[in-house]
Amino acid sequence: MGLQAGLGCPLAPHQARFNSTKHHRRNKFDSRNPSHIYVWHRAENIRRRPIPLLAADIYLGKYHGLAPDEYMLARKVPVRSTGRRALHALAFGSLGCSVGFGLATSWGRAWAPSHTRECIAHFDLPRPLFDLQEARVVTVTAHAPAASAVYAASTLVAEKMEEAEPPLLNGPPTAAFKDNLRPEVQYITTWPGSGWTNDVLLYMNLLYLGLITERVPVIPYFTPTHVGGSAPTLAFGEVFDIPRLQKDIGTRILEWHQVKDPQSESVDAMGCWSVWKAVQSFNTESHFTSATDRLKLDVSYTTAPRWIKMDRENDGDPHSTFWALASLAFPETRAANLQSPSLSPIHAAALPPDEQMLCYDYLYYVGANNGYEWESDYGPAWRFVGQHMHWTPKIMQIAEQYIRDALVVAPYEPTPPYIAVHVRHGDFGGWCDLPLKECFAPLSAIAKRVDEVQEELWTTRHIVVDRVVVTSDEQDPAWWEGVFELGWVRPDHSRTRELHGEWYPILIDAAIQSGGLGFVGTDRSTVSVMARKRVAAWNGGAVRTVLWGSPGADDH
Repeated sequence: MGLQAGLGCPLAPHQARFNSTKHHRRNKFDSRNPSHIYVWHRAENIRRRPIPLLAADIYLGKYHGLAPDEYMLARKVPVRSTGRRALHALAFGSLGCSVGFGLATSWGRAWAPSHTRECIAHFDLPRPLFDLQEARVVTVTAHAPAASAVYAASTLVAEKMEEAEPPLLNGPPTAAFKDNLRPEVQYITTWPGSGWTNDVLLYMNLLYLGLITERVPVIPYFTPTHVGGSAPTLAFGEVFDIPRLQKDIGTRILEWHQVKDPQSESVDAMGCWSVWKAVQSFNTESHFTSATDRLKLDVSYTTAPRWIKMDRENDGDPHSTFWALASLAFPETRAANLQSPSLSPIHAAALPPDEQMLCYDYLYYVGANNGYEWESDYGPAWRFVGQHMHWTPKIMQIAEQYIRDALVVAPYEPTPPYIAVHVRHGDFGGWCDLPLKECFAPLSAIAKRVDEVQEELWTTRHIVVDRVVVTSDEQDPAWWEGVFELGWVRPDHSRTRELHGEWYPILIDAAIQSGGLGFVGTDRSTVSVMARKRVAAWNGGAVRTVLWGSPGADDH
């Protein structure tokens, strides 16, 4: 009984309906059997009982004391000819095709402009209520005008543009970096040197500055500040998924090894701004980095103007602001604030800041409104860049295997949800004026925070998460025994360096921390800050921070 259509023809189900006297209502066809109708009879409490059409005629007439033909005459139900119904079907079929094609065209479904489409609708003619002739199938063919090719053309152009983005470099990496720069492209870069997680934050700030200055960020290697000087450098793209990041933040990204040949022995002179010397008067040199030596760059620094400083009344505060630094990327502000540059260490060259490869010595302490604002929910560098810095598939795959091994998950079982804990001790001991056991938070305080996370996950998401994975730089075996007594586990890094390299213990731990459905971290640790924000942003997880520094610091 329903319309069966192709090529987007609109469906218009037909339904015959019969209303008798006040004792009979909602008598209608059985769509599963066109030769039946449903009859409703109040007095006899018969509800929608399927009755053959001929039997229905007899039944209804009998109820009123009439023969079927007399009942039909008494009801004065017109018996329409099959021919008229066929004519109506043709009209509705043509109308349906026209409407269907109109909608398809308005929705932008592109069809080849050189062809005319046909809409063919097949449907059963509605069966006359009292006509026992067999229903016939009618085919209606309507010709619709060819749809506009504008959508198809625009889609094709967009695809071609994506495939043929203008080049950012002249070609493969060159011996001298300037030989690879294109004159129509403006670049921006900086140098690492503060430990891996801090350098991640530094590169996050660089990428955000690239967005607001409309320059292409050129990211150096991570240098092995905290993983041992014998470790090799690590490419940004080995850790973070650059194609995904470019798509998410809407800008293209380069790495230094794409610009300059890593095997080059050519030493390039260049000029940079020194932010470090500008924000604190007692900083007489630019910020330390080994990146420039590794890249064979001989840099001459110009001290940035004092007004880039966030709090000009507090000489001890090292923060500058994004837009103050960004203003130096533009010709007028740059020219108005040039001063005598320092001599480069190799060639003793005095060079002003490069206009094409805009360069700052250190971008860790940068904010929009406050210092350390990567901890804040409004921090623009995190909102517009950091939350989109996802791990590469390789890092994620390795980290998941470490989680499964730690939790002893069978190969055929999925990885269960877990709560990640990061406990930073190590160099934090230098901030303690008390014995370390009194300064650092006890395991009982951490366990209380884990309980809070579990309770929140149950309350908000009705998920029981009883697996806890702990990452820490703590070396005391007795402390770890306390962790195991709580039923918690740790990733086994006994062969990580051998299997994957010097960098991978911290990379795997960072990925494990970010993969939890909950997270408990250490106050004042940037490792914990980043893990907490990733768990909240990526997993919608529950997060807590454990305070420390004095006995009972985390009591609440």
